[in-house]
Amino acid sequence: MMDGTVDGFESYEDAIAAASDEVFAEQPRGDFMLYSSGTTGRPKGIKRELPDRTIDDGQGGTISLLLQFMLGMNSESIYLCPAPLYHSAAIIWSCGVHELGGTVVVLEKFDAEEFLRVVERDSVTHAQVVPTMMVRMLALPDDVKARYDLSSLKLMVHAAAPCPPEAKRQMIEWLGPIVSEYYAGTEGNGMTFLTSEEWLAHPGSVGKPINGIPHICDEEGAELETGGIGLVYFEQPQANFEYHGDPEKTKDSRHPQRDNWMTLGDIGYLDEDGFLYLTDRRAFTIISGGVNIYPAEIESALIMHPDVVDVAVFGLPDPEFGEYVHAVVQLEPGIAADDATIERLRTYAREQLAGFKVPRVIDFRDELPRLPTGKLYKQQIRDEYLGR
Repeated sequence: MMDGTVDGFESYEDAIAAASDEVFAEQPRGDFMLYSSGTTGRPKGIKRELPDRTIDDGQGGTISLLLQFMLGMNSESIYLCPAPLYHSAAIIWSCGVHELGGTVVVLEKFDAEEFLRVVERDSVTHAQVVPTMMVRMLALPDDVKARYDLSSLKLMVHAAAPCPPEAKRQMIEWLGPIVSEYYAGTEGNGMTFLTSEEWLAHPGSVGKPINGIPHICDEEGAELETGGIGLVYFEQPQANFEYHGDPEKTKDSRHPQRDNWMTLGDIGYLDEDGFLYLTDRRAFTIISGGVNIYPAEIESALIMHPDVVDVAVFGLPDPEFGEYVHAVVQLEPGIAADDATIERLRTYAREQLAGFKVPRVIDFRDELPRLPTGKLYKQQIRDEYLGR
């Protein structure tokens, strides 16, 4: 128990005061064993390769080194974490900041205006968000956004889900070139990173690799040429994770011929400059009339409509085409969930997308299920339509 006492619980302050500050000799550094967020199925325990190092080797942890040398964080940094600490990025980054001697501020839950208020109140220097949080901050009235002093903020990093390009552009216009992005997973199979300047030159990209060598392959494992869309693998010197108690899932994450090429199930492509672009998760790719359709592109378009709070797009069975594009939308308060709104959204989608990507059906819900981390729980919605 921190900052107080509760019967049956030990005082945190007393426990710290009674503990020795002497480092155990040859203490292994160890690692987390976290669970995936489970957006495409049941959460999976991820058992990563343990580092062959001790905590007193003087080198620092991998994440603290990344925060220090890539993001410029140090003992003076104040990091705002708006996600729950059972999420991998939240807990790993928070521990990395602590290892550098910095300060971590954790929100009990995300609220767009509260986020801005805390940045001003605590002089936050660094923050990590997911794209949904950025969209909701952008939706605040201009007078609310102008009410808070955000000048202490040196860097805002986002990850965990595809970011609508227009939302990213607006965030950079609002905050300046301090909005960076990375792509990685709890599995630790690879990582990319890019700055605001790099994104403006390569809009839609999630960056260039800083850990692992990316390869884009078809379903049989053949590597595709530059620009070809396929499964994203990262090459490491050796396989560095497994799914706890699930050898089949572990096998499915490996390249058919190369065990040290590993995938999280994301679809994407590399451009001629080596920047990676993600199109969607393999599990959510819609195949309609033999054409691959990626829901993330459609969601990124619809979420920027002023009437839309949240949106999920997925495929449902169609006897003629195999699957059709179905959208479920959460509307802003006061917007009628009627045929006129459906047609307005479809017209907007036709202005942004190719005709075959426009949702054939649009349904409305009061709220879409999102995990506390901000990730959309789309599998749950789709399963309800499939009667699972």
